[in-house]
Order: sequence, then structure tokens, then C-alpha cells
Amino acid sequence: MTKQLLTGVLGAAIVALGAAASQAGTLDDVKAKGFVQCGVNANLAGFGSQDANGNFTGFDIDYCRGIAAAVFGDATKVKFTALSAKDRFPALQSGEIDILARNTTWTASRDSQLGFDFRAVNYYDGQGFMVRKDIGVKSALELSGAAVCVQSGTTTELNLADYFRANKLEYKPVVFEKQEEVDAAYNAGRCDVYTTDQSGLYSIRLSLANPADHVILPEIISKEPLGPAVRQNDSKWFDVVSYVHYAMVTAEEFGITQANLDEMTKSTNPDIKRFLGEEKDQTIGKDLGLDEKWAYNVIKAVGNYGESFERNVGQGSNLKIARGLNALWSKGGLQYAPPIR
Repeated sequence: MTKQLLTGVLGAAIVALGAAASQAGTLDDVKAKGFVQCGVNANLAGFGSQDANGNFTGFDIDYCRGIAAAVFGDATKVKFTALSAKDRFPALQSGEIDILARNTTWTASRDSQLGFDFRAVNYYDGQGFMVRKDIGVKSALELSGAAVCVQSGTTTELNLADYFRANKLEYKPVVFEKQEEVDAAYNAGRCDVYTTDQSGLYSIRLSLANPADHVILPEIISKEPLGPAVRQNDSKWFDVVSYVHYAMVTAEEFGITQANLDEMTKSTNPDIKRFLGEEKDQTIGKDLGLDEKWAYNVIKAVGNYGESFERNVGQGSNLKIARGLNALWSKGGLQYAPPIR
């Protein structure tokens, strides 16, 4: 056998092995073990937190339960792994978790260098600053010389350096690995400023001894598209994870809620019938590797996007965050789902 022929045969074998490996992806693994392993935050009220009894709640937690509902028809078939900002990426890379849903920003380097895939943005955010009211600061541009508490291993730390350098301001970074350490340092007065995603600041302010004594400054210094991440080259699982979010957005567009879901299955609107698995001979669920009632099961478990938002971080929560950029595209926001057909 010539060298060229041998090389071609070996190359074909490698491609075949790669194809076989890609076919036996995370979705198959999840179905085989009977649950979704979701990496989450356990200390960010509204997004991901754990109570004294070990129960998880939050916006990202709903998303994980929605995935379990889509795959198994049962939102309880999910297990949560609480992760720090530093530990979250190795946990996904190693296969310790199936999906990372931990207020994580989609960036080019995380897409390319870390070997992850992002697509659905479940929360459009931006980095901000929180200070004590009694220091009298009204703008981030007045923070020159300030000590700033920040968590290591985050885009927050990098954005902080960029902002102060770009505006020719001096600052002293006070850096900790874990969020609870940053919280404690700010609460103890070890720094003048706390910086993280603005949604996080609303959550953290609630945990302080006197929330009313702290103000969130108006500046937003970055784009922080937050959403779930999965490992690259696993398209079946990537599609499932993405379309759970899109199903929640689509349900809100259609006016489908947990309360009216069963009534909406009787709709004569072909788009709604198709979405809820009532259209004859449809194969959307099968094509995703799911049951045809997958979207119905998601909404039954966690509600539409707006319901989950308002319950966890919006007007039905203690955070009272306005929808803003996270409103539907038809209401001036950025939340938009491709057609599910």
C-alpha cells in the first residue's frame, strides 16, 4: 500500500470515528443516565440560589428545569452543581456538567479558546457599579482613586481595567475568587465600590444589611449577553438547549402561559398547534430528538419567558428589575425567537 493511500485510509478512519463520536453526544448520554446535570450559581438571588434545605431557585434554575421537561417530560429530572466563577469552565470542559447556566457572558474567546458554544441569550445585561450613598458619588467617572471589589476569573475584572484605563482613572482592585468573599469585603467596607453585572448588583444589594444605603450608578460599561453554554461540536444537544429558550420566548409571543396552556392546545392557529405538538404529521420534536410535546412540557413546567422573568427577577420578585432590553422584540426589547416550524 502506498504512503498516499495509507494516509487516505487513516484519514477516512479518523473522520468516521469523529462522526461516530459526534452521534453519541450529550443528548444520548443525558437520556441514558436519566437526568440533566446543570452547572449553576448558588449565591445570586433571582438567578441561581440555594436555600438552607438545598433547594435551588432562580431564572437560570428555571431554564435547567425546562431542559429536563423537554427531554424527559419531567422537570424534576435535573441535578444542580453549584460552581464558582473559576470552577465553571473546567466543569463544562471535563464533562462534569452537561450544561452551564450560570450568568455567563458569551464572548469570542469563550467560543473559540475554551471550546464552548453559545447561542440563546436569556438575559441581556451590562456591567455597572454600586457604591454607598454617603460617599456622594453620582457617576462612575468620579471614582478615580477608589478601591473596587471585583471577582477574579470573570469578564468583569477585565472590563473594569479597560474602563479605568480608557478614562484615565486610577483605582485599587480588591480581588477575590468567590462571590461571597467579594460580598463580605464590600459589606465590611474594605472597598468603596462593587462592580459586576448590573443584574447581579440588584441581587447583591438585597443581601446587604441596609440595602437603601447603597446606590447603583447609571453607567453601563459593557455588553454582557448572558446565556447557557455547552461543549462544541455537539449539535443535537446544542439545538435542544437553544430551543428550550426559544420555546419560552415563542410562548410569550403567542400569549401562552402556564395557566392557559391546556386551553391553547385547542387553538385553530396552525402555528400554535404546531408549537404545542397538536399538528398532525409534524416531526419537529423527532428532529430535535424529543417528544412532539416537548414545548408543551417546557411551558407546563416553568411558564413562558415573561412569566419566568417576572417571577424571579422582575416585578414579582424582590429585585424589581424592569424588562428593558429583555422585553420581546415586538415591545422594544431584544428577545426574539426563530420560527418553530
